[in-house]
Amino acid sequence: MRDITSKQITLRTAKAVAVIYCTSETISLIRNNELPKGNLFDVARAAGFLGAKLTPQLLPHCHPVTIDAMDLSFEFNEQDRPGITISGTAKSIGRTGIEMEMLTAVSVAALEIYDMLKPVDTTLEIGGIKLLKKTGGKSDRSKFFSTPPPCAILVCSDSTASGQREDKSGIMIRQMLEKVNANVLAYEIVPDDKALIQQQILKWVDEDIHFIFTTGGTGLGPRDNTVSAVSELLERDADGITEAMRSFGQMRTPMAMMSRAVAGSIAHTLVLTLPGSTDGARESLEAVLPGLFHARKMMKGGGH
Repeated sequence: MRDITSKQITLRTAKAVAVIYCTSETISLIRNNELPKGNLFDVARAAGFLGAKLTPQLLPHCHPVTIDAMDLSFEFNEQDRPGITISGTAKSIGRTGIEMEMLTAVSVAALEIYDMLKPVDTTLEIGGIKLLKKTGGKSDRSKFFSTPPPCAILVCSDSTASGQREDKSGIMIRQMLEKVNANVLAYEIVPDDKALIQQQILKWVDEDIHFIFTTGGTGLGPRDNTVSAVSELLERDADGITEAMRSFGQMRTPMAMMSRAVAGSIAHTLVLTLPGSTDGARESLEAVLPGLFHARKMMKGGGH
């Protein structure tokens, strides 16, 4: 099964429909409660719920998800081609979507209706099964930015700046940013020196780089100066960003609590300090991308 451990836990929703076609006479039997197998829609709704819950057992690559809410409704279609439209909505808070559970629910509900109507109608046909909408995860990326946000990456490391160590975290950050359609305009390496770090950050702020990501210098070592360098420049703190990073990381390693990372704004630029380790930087970004990019709109007075 696909590895989804890097995904954020968010609210996921899905809407789906299915249609079962039948005769007008069959619709009259349903309306008059004259079916030989009894009440139709209560049983179909229950069957749909059961189908949704069993989806991971039916589809091998589906991860089990918590179904936090689900509803099925039924509507008669008596114009053009007679039939019954089955509509469903579902919600789940988790790492992966709930659309397959919703599609299974309307499909199984349609099969249940088919089974209950087959003694009175030989023209039955199931069709029109489709997903109408899904939200959460990648589906929501477009709402965070309309154009690729300009970004810069600052590697803060004595050993990397001196050529003794190859940069890996900065390159990985670039790859992750480009993967979510960000535009990395600048990439620099400086020693873990407060003055040099501040000089480069202020230069990018003057150039109106929207987002600056530093990597390195967030630990407790004697030369971990990045956090103090950035903190002195910040005009407004954004502690919620680093809280999300540490919470996300803590679920993966107890060492995440050692990060002193900070985030905040300088003018209309957001600065975020990331760990120097590749895994730490990756997990931190996984926790906040792409929602982090919404900060630019807020800094420009656009609100939430």
